[in-house]
Amino acid sequence: MTSIVIAGAGYGGVMAGRKFEKAMQPFTLINKHSYHQFITWLHEAAGGRHRIDDYKVELSEVFRQSIVTQIKDEVTFIDRQQRKVIGKKGEYPYDYAMIALGSAPEFFGIKGLAEYSLQLRSIETARQIRTHIEQQFTAYREDQDETHLRIVVGGAGLTGIEFVGELMDWLPDLCDRLGIPNNRFEVQNIEAAPAILPALSENLQTKAKKILEEKGVRIRTNTKITKVEADAVYLESGEVVHAKTIVWTGGVRANPVLKNSGFTCDGRGRAKVNAYLQSIDDERVFVIGDCASFESAGRPLPPTAQLATQMGDVAATNLLALSKGEQMVHFQPKILGTLASLGRDVGVGFIAGMQTSGTPAGIAKELSKVKYLWQLGGLRMVTRNRRSLVREY
Repeated sequence: MTSIVIAGAGYGGVMAGRKFEKAMQPFTLINKHSYHQFITWLHEAAGGRHRIDDYKVELSEVFRQSIVTQIKDEVTFIDRQQRKVIGKKGEYPYDYAMIALGSAPEFFGIKGLAEYSLQLRSIETARQIRTHIEQQFTAYREDQDETHLRIVVGGAGLTGIEFVGELMDWLPDLCDRLGIPNNRFEVQNIEAAPAILPALSENLQTKAKKILEEKGVRIRTNTKITKVEADAVYLESGEVVHAKTIVWTGGVRANPVLKNSGFTCDGRGRAKVNAYLQSIDDERVFVIGDCASFESAGRPLPPTAQLATQMGDVAATNLLALSKGEQMVHFQPKILGTLASLGRDVGVGFIAGMQTSGTPAGIAKELSKVKYLWQLGGLRMVTRNRRSLVREY
Protein backbone atom coordinates (compact mmCIF):
# COMPACT_ATOMS: atom_id res chain seq x y z
CA MET A 1 0.00 0.00 0.00
CA THR A 2 1.22 3.52 -0.84
CA SER A 3 2.63 5.30 2.21
CA ILE A 4 1.76 9.02 2.34
CA VAL A 5 3.01 11.40 5.01
CA ILE A 6 1.71 14.97 5.48
CA ALA A 7 4.08 17.13 7.53
CA GLY A 8 2.09 19.98 9.07
CA ALA A 9 -1.60 20.59 9.83
CA GLY A 10 -2.01 24.21 8.81
CA TYR A 11 -4.43 25.36 6.13
CA GLY A 12 -2.72 23.46 3.31
CA GLY A 13 -2.05 20.29 5.27
CA VAL A 14 -5.61 19.84 6.53
CA MET A 15 -7.08 20.47 3.07
CA ALA A 16 -4.77 17.83 1.60
CA GLY A 17 -5.77 15.46 4.37
CA ARG A 18 -9.46 16.10 3.75
CA LYS A 19 -8.96 15.20 0.08
CA PHE A 20 -7.20 11.94 1.00
CA GLU A 21 -9.84 11.06 3.58
CA LYS A 22 -12.65 11.57 1.07
CA ALA A 23 -10.75 9.35 -1.39
CA MET A 24 -10.30 6.73 1.38
CA GLN A 25 -6.55 6.95 0.90
CA PRO A 26 -4.66 6.12 4.13
CA PHE A 27 -2.11 8.69 5.26
CA THR A 28 -0.07 9.76 8.26
CA LEU A 29 -0.38 13.34 9.54
CA ILE A 30 2.49 14.69 11.64
CA ASN A 31 1.92 17.93 13.51
CA LYS A 32 3.54 19.70 16.45
CA HIS A 33 0.16 20.04 18.16
CA SER A 34 -2.90 17.82 18.41
CA TYR A 35 -5.00 20.62 16.93
CA HIS A 36 -5.42 22.80 13.85
CA GLN A 37 -5.12 26.54 14.54
CA PHE A 38 -7.13 29.26 12.83
CA ILE A 39 -4.00 31.32 12.25
CA THR A 40 -5.68 34.06 10.21
CA TRP A 41 -8.13 34.75 13.06
CA LEU A 42 -5.55 34.97 15.85
CA HIS A 43 -5.72 38.77 15.93
CA GLU A 44 -9.15 38.27 17.48
CA ALA A 45 -7.77 35.90 20.10
CA ALA A 46 -4.90 38.22 21.03
CA GLY A 47 -7.25 41.22 20.92
CA GLY A 48 -9.73 39.97 23.45
CA ARG A 49 -12.70 39.03 21.26
CA HIS A 50 -13.35 35.43 22.35
CA ARG A 51 -11.78 32.70 24.45
CA ILE A 52 -8.30 31.83 23.20
CA ASP A 53 -9.09 28.13 22.81
CA ASP A 54 -12.01 28.88 20.50
CA TYR A 55 -9.43 29.48 17.79
CA LYS A 56 -8.38 25.87 17.40
CA VAL A 57 -10.01 22.55 16.64
CA GLU A 58 -8.69 19.13 17.55
CA LEU A 59 -7.45 17.17 14.55
CA SER A 60 -9.47 14.21 15.77
CA GLU A 61 -12.58 16.31 15.05
CA VAL A 62 -11.38 17.13 11.54
CA PHE A 63 -10.30 13.60 10.60
CA ARG A 64 -12.65 10.88 11.84
CA GLN A 65 -11.77 7.90 9.63
CA SER A 66 -9.57 5.06 10.86
CA ILE A 67 -7.41 5.38 7.73
CA VAL A 68 -5.85 8.53 9.23
CA THR A 69 -2.85 8.09 11.52
CA GLN A 70 -2.21 11.21 13.60
CA ILE A 71 1.19 11.73 15.20
CA LYS A 72 2.11 14.55 17.54
CA ASP A 73 5.72 15.37 16.76
CA GLU A 74 7.83 18.29 15.57
CA VAL A 75 9.40 17.74 12.14
CA THR A 76 13.12 18.59 12.05
CA PHE A 77 14.39 17.15 8.75
CA ILE A 78 13.24 15.64 5.44
CA ASP A 79 15.55 12.81 4.40
CA ARG A 80 14.86 12.48 0.69
CA GLN A 81 17.49 9.81 0.12
CA GLN A 82 16.01 7.46 2.74
CA ARG A 83 12.46 8.78 2.11
CA LYS A 84 11.83 9.58 5.74
CA VAL A 85 10.32 12.50 7.59
CA ILE A 86 12.41 12.96 10.72
CA GLY A 87 10.87 14.29 13.92
CA LYS A 88 12.06 14.88 17.45
CA LYS A 89 10.32 11.69 18.57
CA GLY A 90 10.66 9.38 15.59
CA GLU A 91 11.23 8.69 11.90
CA TYR A 92 8.38 8.24 9.43
CA PRO A 93 9.03 6.50 6.09
CA TYR A 94 7.07 7.55 3.03
CA ASP A 95 6.50 6.73 -0.61
CA TYR A 96 5.18 10.26 -1.12
CA ALA A 97 5.41 13.27 1.20
CA MET A 98 3.44 16.49 1.49
CA ILE A 99 5.38 19.29 3.19
CA ALA A 100 3.10 21.89 4.75
CA LEU A 101 5.16 23.16 7.69
CA GLY A 102 4.14 26.81 7.47
CA SER A 103 6.30 29.81 8.15
CA ALA A 104 8.57 31.50 10.68
CA PRO A 105 8.91 35.21 11.49
CA GLU A 106 11.12 37.36 9.25
CA PHE A 107 13.05 39.96 11.25
CA PHE A 108 14.97 41.57 8.36
CA GLY A 109 18.16 41.78 10.40
CA ILE A 110 16.72 44.35 12.83
CA LYS A 111 18.83 44.15 15.98
CA GLY A 112 16.93 43.02 19.07
CA LEU A 113 13.62 42.50 17.26
CA ALA A 114 13.48 38.73 17.75
CA GLU A 115 14.53 38.98 21.40
CA TYR A 116 12.33 41.83 22.59
CA SER A 117 9.15 41.65 20.52
CA LEU A 118 6.09 39.44 20.82
CA GLN A 119 4.97 37.69 17.62
CA LEU A 120 1.41 36.71 16.73
CA ARG A 121 2.16 33.23 15.38
CA SER A 122 0.05 30.66 17.23
CA ILE A 123 -2.61 30.02 19.84
CA GLU A 124 0.03 30.19 22.55
CA THR A 125 1.58 33.45 21.32
CA ALA A 126 -1.91 34.97 21.09
CA ARG A 127 -2.45 33.92 24.70
CA GLN A 128 0.93 35.39 25.63
CA ILE A 129 0.15 38.75 23.97
CA ARG A 130 -3.30 39.03 25.52
CA THR A 131 -2.02 38.14 28.99
CA HIS A 132 0.93 40.51 28.64
CA ILE A 133 -1.32 43.46 27.73
CA GLU A 134 -3.65 42.74 30.63
CA GLN A 135 -0.68 42.58 33.00
CA GLN A 136 0.77 45.85 31.70
CA PHE A 137 -2.52 47.69 32.05
CA THR A 138 -2.89 46.31 35.57
CA ALA A 139 0.67 47.46 36.39
CA TYR A 140 -0.23 51.00 35.33
CA ARG A 141 -2.57 51.25 38.29
CA GLU A 142 0.40 50.72 40.63
CA ASP A 143 3.01 53.15 39.24
CA GLN A 144 1.14 55.36 36.72
CA ASP A 145 3.92 54.73 34.17
CA GLU A 146 2.21 55.44 30.86
CA THR A 147 4.56 53.18 28.91
CA HIS A 148 2.48 50.32 30.35
CA LEU A 149 -0.40 51.67 28.24
CA ARG A 150 1.58 52.17 25.01
CA ILE A 151 1.48 49.36 22.43
CA VAL A 152 3.69 49.36 19.33
CA VAL A 153 2.75 47.04 16.47
CA GLY A 154 5.39 46.70 13.76
CA GLY A 155 4.10 45.90 10.28
CA ALA A 156 0.98 47.07 8.45
CA GLY A 157 0.06 44.03 6.43
CA LEU A 158 -3.11 42.05 7.15
CA THR A 159 -2.01 40.69 10.51
CA GLY A 160 -0.78 44.00 11.90
CA ILE A 161 -3.74 46.04 10.69
CA GLU A 162 -6.33 43.52 11.84
CA PHE A 163 -4.64 43.31 15.24
CA VAL A 164 -4.61 47.07 15.86
CA GLY A 165 -8.25 47.27 14.76
CA GLU A 166 -9.11 44.57 17.28
CA LEU A 167 -7.16 46.34 20.03
CA MET A 168 -9.14 49.54 19.57
CA ASP A 169 -12.37 47.67 20.27
CA TRP A 170 -11.00 45.73 23.25
CA LEU A 171 -8.81 48.21 25.13
CA PRO A 172 -11.58 50.66 26.16
CA ASP A 173 -13.42 47.73 27.76
CA LEU A 174 -10.21 46.59 29.46
CA CYS A 175 -9.66 50.10 30.80
CA ASP A 176 -13.21 50.27 32.12
CA ARG A 177 -12.76 46.92 33.86
CA LEU A 178 -9.53 48.08 35.50
CA GLY A 179 -10.71 51.58 36.36
CA ILE A 180 -8.29 53.30 33.95
CA PRO A 181 -9.40 56.36 31.93
CA ASN A 182 -9.78 54.97 28.43
CA ASN A 183 -8.18 58.00 26.81
CA ARG A 184 -4.79 57.13 28.34
CA PHE A 185 -3.74 54.16 26.22
CA GLU A 186 -1.93 54.54 22.90
CA VAL A 187 -1.56 52.18 19.93
CA GLN A 188 1.07 52.92 17.28
CA ASN A 189 1.31 50.97 14.01
CA ILE A 190 4.76 51.40 12.44
CA GLU A 191 5.41 50.48 8.80
CA ALA A 192 8.53 51.01 6.67
CA ALA A 193 6.57 51.04 3.39
CA PRO A 194 4.67 54.11 2.19
CA ALA A 195 1.22 52.52 2.66
CA ILE A 196 -0.66 49.95 4.72
CA LEU A 197 -2.32 46.77 3.41
CA PRO A 198 -0.20 46.34 0.25
CA ALA A 199 -2.55 43.66 -1.13
CA LEU A 200 -5.35 46.22 -1.50
CA SER A 201 -5.96 49.17 -3.80
CA GLU A 202 -4.91 52.71 -2.88
CA ASN A 203 -8.57 53.62 -2.40
CA LEU A 204 -9.09 50.83 0.14
CA GLN A 205 -5.81 51.60 1.86
CA THR A 206 -6.98 55.18 2.35
CA LYS A 207 -10.35 54.05 3.72
CA ALA A 208 -8.71 51.61 6.12
CA LYS A 209 -6.29 54.26 7.37
CA LYS A 210 -9.13 56.71 7.96
CA ILE A 211 -11.22 54.16 9.87
CA LEU A 212 -8.33 53.16 12.10
CA GLU A 213 -7.25 56.73 12.78
CA GLU A 214 -10.80 57.62 13.73
CA LYS A 215 -10.67 54.74 16.22
CA GLY A 216 -7.49 56.26 17.65
CA VAL A 217 -4.63 54.28 16.07
CA ARG A 218 -1.50 56.28 15.26
CA ILE A 219 -0.42 54.93 11.87
CA ARG A 220 3.17 55.74 10.92
CA THR A 221 4.12 54.76 7.37
CA ASN A 222 7.53 55.45 5.76
CA THR A 223 8.95 54.80 9.22
CA LYS A 224 11.73 52.24 9.62
CA ILE A 225 12.52 50.42 12.83
CA THR A 226 16.29 50.11 13.21
CA LYS A 227 16.67 48.53 16.64
CA VAL A 228 14.55 47.16 19.45
CA GLU A 229 15.44 46.92 23.11
CA ALA A 230 13.39 45.95 26.13
CA ASP A 231 10.63 48.58 26.29
CA ALA A 232 12.08 50.69 23.44
CA VAL A 233 11.73 50.90 19.65
CA TYR A 234 14.39 52.89 17.78
CA LEU A 235 13.40 54.57 14.51
CA GLU A 236 15.55 55.60 11.56
CA SER A 237 14.75 59.26 12.30
CA GLY A 238 16.49 58.95 15.67
CA GLU A 239 13.24 58.93 17.64
CA VAL A 240 12.86 56.35 20.39
CA VAL A 241 9.36 55.08 21.22
CA HIS A 242 9.14 53.75 24.77
CA ALA A 243 6.52 51.04 25.19
CA LYS A 244 6.03 48.03 27.43
CA THR A 245 4.27 46.07 24.67
CA ILE A 246 6.02 45.56 21.31
CA VAL A 247 4.40 43.21 18.80
CA TRP A 248 6.03 42.29 15.46
CA THR A 249 3.83 41.29 12.50
CA GLY A 250 6.12 42.54 9.74
CA GLY A 251 6.85 39.49 7.63
CA VAL A 252 7.40 35.74 7.34
CA ARG A 253 9.77 33.27 5.76
CA ALA A 254 9.36 29.54 5.24
CA ASN A 255 9.98 27.02 7.98
CA PRO A 256 13.79 26.51 8.07
CA VAL A 257 13.40 22.73 7.82
CA LEU A 258 13.19 23.05 4.02
CA LYS A 259 16.50 24.83 3.56
CA ASN A 260 18.18 22.70 6.21
CA SER A 261 17.02 19.59 4.36
CA GLY A 262 18.71 20.68 1.13
CA PHE A 263 15.73 21.76 -0.94
CA THR A 264 16.30 24.40 -3.62
CA CYS A 265 14.79 27.49 -2.03
CA ASP A 266 14.12 31.13 -2.86
CA GLY A 267 15.30 34.09 -0.80
CA ARG A 268 12.56 33.55 1.78
CA GLY A 269 13.46 29.90 2.28
CA ARG A 270 10.51 28.55 0.30
CA ALA A 271 11.13 25.37 -1.68
CA LYS A 272 10.77 25.85 -5.42
CA VAL A 273 8.02 23.77 -6.97
CA ASN A 274 6.85 22.95 -10.49
CA ALA A 275 3.42 23.43 -12.03
CA TYR A 276 2.14 20.33 -10.19
CA LEU A 277 3.40 21.57 -6.78
CA GLN A 278 6.18 18.99 -6.67
CA SER A 279 9.58 20.00 -5.36
CA ILE A 280 11.90 20.64 -8.31
CA ASP A 281 14.37 18.41 -6.45
CA ASP A 282 12.15 15.37 -5.95
CA GLU A 283 8.93 14.37 -7.71
CA ARG A 284 7.86 12.30 -4.69
CA VAL A 285 7.73 15.38 -2.46
CA PHE A 286 4.94 17.96 -2.81
CA VAL A 287 5.35 21.33 -1.09
CA ILE A 288 2.45 23.64 -0.33
CA GLY A 289 1.39 26.80 1.48
CA ASP A 290 3.95 29.13 3.02
CA CYS A 291 6.66 26.53 2.33
CA ALA A 292 6.21 26.64 -1.47
CA SER A 293 7.75 29.04 -3.94
CA PHE A 294 5.29 28.90 -6.84
CA GLU A 295 5.72 31.57 -9.48
CA SER A 296 2.75 33.26 -11.08
CA ALA A 297 3.18 36.17 -13.49
CA GLY A 298 6.92 36.02 -12.85
CA ARG A 299 6.87 36.29 -9.05
CA PRO A 300 6.21 33.93 -6.12
CA LEU A 301 2.68 33.81 -4.77
CA PRO A 302 2.12 35.53 -1.40
CA PRO A 303 1.77 33.34 1.72
CA THR A 304 -1.98 33.41 2.29
CA ALA A 305 -4.47 30.97 3.76
CA GLN A 306 -6.69 30.93 0.68
CA LEU A 307 -3.77 29.94 -1.56
CA ALA A 308 -2.58 27.33 0.95
CA THR A 309 -6.02 25.67 0.95
CA GLN A 310 -6.08 25.68 -2.86
CA MET A 311 -2.59 24.18 -2.97
CA GLY A 312 -3.53 21.49 -0.47
CA ASP A 313 -6.48 20.37 -2.58
CA VAL A 314 -4.58 20.35 -5.90
CA ALA A 315 -1.41 18.79 -4.49
CA ALA A 316 -3.43 15.96 -2.94
CA THR A 317 -5.21 15.39 -6.26
CA ASN A 318 -1.85 15.26 -8.03
CA LEU A 319 -0.24 12.98 -5.48
CA LEU A 320 -3.09 10.49 -5.86
CA ALA A 321 -2.80 10.70 -9.66
CA LEU A 322 0.98 10.22 -9.57
CA SER A 323 0.68 7.19 -7.29
CA LYS A 324 -1.74 5.62 -9.79
CA GLY A 325 0.22 6.55 -12.90
CA GLU A 326 -2.48 9.01 -13.99
CA GLN A 327 -2.20 12.51 -15.46
CA MET A 328 -1.66 15.33 -12.98
CA VAL A 329 -3.13 18.84 -13.32
CA HIS A 330 -1.43 22.24 -13.23
CA PHE A 331 -2.03 24.37 -10.18
CA GLN A 332 -3.89 27.51 -11.22
CA PRO A 333 -4.11 29.95 -8.30
CA LYS A 334 -7.27 32.00 -7.89
CA ILE A 335 -7.30 35.14 -5.75
CA LEU A 336 -10.96 35.08 -4.79
CA GLY A 337 -10.72 38.17 -2.65
CA THR A 338 -8.91 39.80 0.25
CA LEU A 339 -10.69 41.09 3.34
CA ALA A 340 -9.22 42.94 6.30
CA SER A 341 -11.20 43.39 9.49
CA LEU A 342 -10.67 46.74 11.23
CA GLY A 343 -12.34 45.70 14.45
CA ARG A 344 -15.40 43.66 15.27
CA ASP A 345 -17.89 45.30 12.93
CA VAL A 346 -16.07 46.93 10.00
CA GLY A 347 -13.49 46.11 7.38
CA VAL A 348 -12.20 46.73 3.87
CA GLY A 349 -11.40 44.50 0.94
CA PHE A 350 -12.55 43.05 -2.34
CA ILE A 351 -14.51 39.98 -3.36
CA ALA A 352 -14.64 38.75 -6.95
CA GLY A 353 -13.13 42.03 -8.10
CA MET A 354 -15.66 44.20 -6.26
CA GLN A 355 -14.52 46.57 -3.53
CA THR A 356 -16.28 46.69 -0.18
CA SER A 357 -15.74 48.61 3.03
CA GLY A 358 -17.36 49.43 6.36
CA THR A 359 -20.04 47.15 7.81
CA PRO A 360 -20.60 45.13 4.57
CA ALA A 361 -16.90 44.24 4.55
CA GLY A 362 -17.12 43.28 8.22
CA ILE A 363 -20.02 40.95 7.48
CA ALA A 364 -18.18 39.47 4.49
CA LYS A 365 -15.19 38.77 6.73
CA GLU A 366 -17.40 36.90 9.17
CA LEU A 367 -19.00 34.90 6.36
CA SER A 368 -15.55 33.92 5.09
CA LYS A 369 -15.07 32.12 8.40
CA VAL A 370 -18.22 30.09 7.78
CA LYS A 371 -16.94 29.19 4.32
CA TYR A 372 -13.66 27.89 5.72
CA LEU A 373 -15.34 25.94 8.50
CA TRP A 374 -17.58 24.33 5.87
CA GLN A 375 -14.51 23.34 3.84
CA LEU A 376 -12.95 21.93 6.98
CA GLY A 377 -15.84 19.73 8.05
CA GLY A 378 -19.16 20.66 6.51
CA LEU A 379 -22.22 21.42 8.62
CA ARG A 380 -20.75 19.55 11.58
CA MET A 381 -17.81 21.97 11.80
CA VAL A 382 -19.88 25.08 11.15
CA THR A 383 -22.35 24.12 13.87
CA ARG A 384 -19.58 23.39 16.35
CA ASN A 385 -17.75 26.69 15.85
CA ARG A 386 -20.30 29.22 14.59
CA ARG A 387 -21.74 30.26 17.95
CA SER A 388 -18.36 31.14 19.46
CA LEU A 389 -16.50 32.56 16.48
CA VAL A 390 -18.97 34.04 14.02
CA ARG A 391 -21.34 36.92 14.63
CA GLU A 392 -24.97 36.30 13.71
CA TYR A 393 -26.55 38.89 11.45
